[in-house]
Amino acid sequence: MRFLAHVFWVAVAAAGAVCLGGIALSRGEHINSIWLVLAAACTYLTGYRFYAKFIAARVMALNDQRATPAERMRNGHDFEPTNKWIVFGHHFAAIAGPGPLVGPVLAAQFGYLPGTLWIIIGAVLGGAVQDFVILFASVRRDGKSLGQMAREEIGKVGGLIALLTVLIIMVILLAVVALVVVNALRGSPWGTFTIAATMPIALFMGLYLRYLRPGKVLECSAIGFVLVMGSIFAGRSVAESSGLAPAFTWGAMTLAIAIIAYGFLASALPVWLLLAPRDYLSTFVKLGVVLMLAVGILFVRPQLQLPAFTRFVDGTGPIFAGKVFPFCFITIACGAISGFHSLISSGTTPKMIAKESHAWPVGYGSMLLESFVAIMAMIAACVLEPGVYFAVNSPAGIVGATPTAAAAKISSWGFPLDVATMAGLAKQVGEQTLFNRTGGAPSLALGMAHIFARSGGGQALVGFWYHFAIMFEALFILTIIDAGTRVGRFMLQDLLGHVWAPLGRTSWMPGVIGASAFVVGAWGYFLVQGVRDPLGGINSLWPLFGISNQLLAAIALCVATTVLLKMHGSKYMWITCAPLVWLVTVTFSAAWQKIFSPIPAIGFLAQAGQFEQQLAAGTANAATMRVLIFNARLDAVVCGVLLVLVAAILVDSLRVWTGILRGTREARVSEAPFVLSQLQTEEL
Repeated sequence: MRFLAHVFWVAVAAAGAVCLGGIALSRGEHINSIWLVLAAACTYLTGYRFYAKFIAARVMALNDQRATPAERMRNGHDFEPTNKWIVFGHHFAAIAGPGPLVGPVLAAQFGYLPGTLWIIIGAVLGGAVQDFVILFASVRRDGKSLGQMAREEIGKVGGLIALLTVLIIMVILLAVVALVVVNALRGSPWGTFTIAATMPIALFMGLYLRYLRPGKVLECSAIGFVLVMGSIFAGRSVAESSGLAPAFTWGAMTLAIAIIAYGFLASALPVWLLLAPRDYLSTFVKLGVVLMLAVGILFVRPQLQLPAFTRFVDGTGPIFAGKVFPFCFITIACGAISGFHSLISSGTTPKMIAKESHAWPVGYGSMLLESFVAIMAMIAACVLEPGVYFAVNSPAGIVGATPTAAAAKISSWGFPLDVATMAGLAKQVGEQTLFNRTGGAPSLALGMAHIFARSGGGQALVGFWYHFAIMFEALFILTIIDAGTRVGRFMLQDLLGHVWAPLGRTSWMPGVIGASAFVVGAWGYFLVQGVRDPLGGINSLWPLFGISNQLLAAIALCVATTVLLKMHGSKYMWITCAPLVWLVTVTFSAAWQKIFSPIPAIGFLAQAGQFEQQLAAGTANAATMRVLIFNARLDAVVCGVLLVLVAAILVDSLRVWTGILRGTREARVSEAPFVLSQLQTEEL
């Protein structure tokens, strides 16, 4: 049996290597999408079974006899031992935001190869490692936040800077993902109804497991699954109803206010009542659709229409400007490594981990699953004809405002396109037009719809699958709001606790409500500004999303490296140091270009200068130009401030590392004392 297991894993590793080689070396012909699926699956399985197990056993020495903070500090509000699979569902739902869906679709403008290789390799060696180590470190430190751990492990100055930096980045991230949800649900009664229906269903599941049938997870899951599926199909009926559709057809500002209110409730209410069951509930839809997409790809085996590399690797891309290095890696973000994940791994999740061994599937496994979602998104984008892909994702300012102009411009790039083809596609999916639908979500939904339609039901169901995919994307993204706001509340309370001790207690309700309102108000302000922005907000906020997210990952890896260095000396610090060096190189390069590049399409300051010239010449609306100038300069200032703050954390970390390695600084581990666990498995 042991021999057969060895043979199996050798076969899996060999298959992954062959598929990766086939993807990288294929030129001049269309490659089948099955190569990407097999390469990703085999690499993930090998990484989880061997690399993650090595880290869990040798580096972390996970011990189920050690009581976790969920058990020791159980209060029924934030700290609550929870079933492993519910925690897995919560964690995956919380970390899986817009990055794995939108990032790969946008990065496909470079071709399928750069993004695919980064998603697979970056997740196994970088993203999953970061999530796993930070989750472990937080569990061993009473569920403390990333900022708190930075202060304890690196030092008071570095820790305070880290806490402030993380809070600023958090506000930006939440504003951006909330804006993506607003744009996805605006004017969509089907999507709005389904998302709204998940709220009372989640409350019911929370009360069901708490009071009606404690511990009956499978039973509650089955009920929740049926209710969610029912709400999805009911959403179509609502959308087709002349009486109900107007009630769920909301404008951008209405949706923004509703999301702000939801963020507050998710942060302030007990974790078992809304946050955990809703994220667990959302995971049904997320995992179900991802599984359907994977099966559809295996069944249909579509060819990738986009080449391995496009002409836009030179930085002249119509979707976003900048060369493949460093902007491909910044754009993909969450699909390979995400700083936001470290906030969840040191926020809500460690307060729910019942046994230390659960950190392995929850921390490492969830990231691999998110990376697989990114591979699915890359395939869905690349199976589209190149002309269609660029028509959907390119803004009118680049390709032209009319279908004829856009088709001519895209055809001139070497990607043939005619207006009739685009008109037929739009009619097929029930839309007025598919030109200039920037943001990644519509093209992803279009690719998914065609894969689903070819798997069963035929082209007659393309419209159904298209709107189903749009709803799925909105649901996927929205769950990041609840967990992110709660983590932001934890960080703010930690800061305020130094001013007045009661404010730092996460169980003191006045502090909880006040901190929740402040965090929601901060990202809500930027969300409202984005809704009012003449260009829809994405142009002013999205460039900061990737940079901020990756800078946050650099902070997390600094903390993780410090923890491993204190535990084992220099023996294992390469595990987190290697991805840290790569990430700092990529992110600082991208941030510098976004601030100082003389090309207006890339540099914030150059863009502001261009807008000023248009304002002075009187060739554009004065009010609009002033808003765009302010946004461009604000982007430059925020990006510059974050660079300085993260650089300070890096310098402080290097100071600590050097002192420990030289023996001039005590390598004191700040773990909580060992307490024997009394928690029985049947209690979960």
